[in-house]
Order: sequence, then C-alpha cells, then structure tokens
Amino acid sequence: MNIFRLAGDMTHLASVLVLLLKIHTIKSCAGVSLKTQELYAIVFVTRYLDIFTDYISFYNTLMKLIFLGSSFSIVWYMRHHKIVRRSYNKDQDTFRHYVLMIPCFLLALIVNEKFSFREVMWTFSLYLEAVAILPQLVLLQRTRNIDNLTGQYVVLLGAYRAFYILNWIYRYFTEPHFVHWIIWISGLVQTLLYADFFYYYFQSWKNNVKLELPA
Repeated sequence: MNIFRLAGDMTHLASVLVLLLKIHTIKSCAGVSLKTQELYAIVFVTRYLDIFTDYISFYNTLMKLIFLGSSFSIVWYMRHHKIVRRSYNKDQDTFRHYVLMIPCFLLALIVNEKFSFREVMWTFSLYLEAVAILPQLVLLQRTRNIDNLTGQYVVLLGAYRAFYILNWIYRYFTEPHFVHWIIWISGLVQTLLYADFFYYYFQSWKNNVKLELPA
C-alpha cells in the first residue's frame, strides 16, 4: 500500500469520526444531510458484498466493517435518536436522492467491466459515491451558516478523494497495466463536486471568518 492510498483511507476514516463526534457527543446533526448518509450506506453495502466471501487482508476487512457500521449508525442516530433527530434540518434536506440512484444503477448495467451481479453492484457503488455528496452540498448552501465540524467533515471527504486520485496516478506509473477508467472518471467527477465548497472553505480559513456559502 502506498502513502497516497493510506492517506486517503485515513482522511476518509477521519471524516466519519468527525461526524460521529458531532452526532454522539454534541447530540446534534444540524447541517448534516440524512439523504447523503443514506446514499453512503447504500454505497458501502453494494461495494462490500464480498466482505464474508473474499478475504484480502485484516486491514481491508476492518475498514469495510468500520465504514458499514458507521454509516448505518449515523443513519440510525438521525432517524431514531430523540435528541439528535430534533436538530435535523428536515425541511431543508429535500433533495430527491432517488433521482441519483436510478440513473447510477442504469449506467452500471450498461457500462461495467463485467456483467455479473457483484460487478454491476460494485460499479453502481462507484457511480453513486461520485454524486452522493450532492444532497449535503445543497443543504449547506440552503443553511449557509456552517459549523466547524460539518465543514471539516466535508473537507475531509474531499481530501479523501483527492488522495485517491494521487494514488491512482502513482499506481499508473509504477504498476504495469493499471488502467481503470470507470474508477478514474467517477473519482474525478466526485472531486470536482467539492471544488466550489473548497474555495469558500479556504477563503473563510484565510480571512479567519465563519464559513458561509452564497445563496
């Protein structure tokens, strides 16, 4: 495992820990999109169908279990915890996430590396992950005033994808025949979606002011 892959995994893990810290410790999910969290839960379920059949390494299995467990924990907290769900911006988190799921699934049926159930589900998870952040970004734009933990969560997610792009570049030049167009294009689309948020986050950090997105 190269340093870029490890950095990507660690920033991804850190994003989940930041969100869990906000929800479990502060008992608040204000500014967090339940729609995005549900999409991520679907991403991990469809991607890790091999968790109990194909053993790669202890590290690989552990990370899969962490992401599966954390995603369902976040969804449960936001839906069922009495205190946490009171802070949920339900009236503003209205992005119709099934609008993202249907075209991603249809595209996975058409464009995949191998037409099998597991391969189509894995490809679907890539396409869905690329756009899963959209409900979160829309919610942040509607609420505008963003707390530090929510901002850090989104930044860490963006950093995770950026590190993975560096990982792919590194592997392309160091490993023969390392070509995965579906992964690359999905990852690039996902990274581009963060660009606007990163710009305003950097400006708020540079000017030492609270992060606010334009209406």
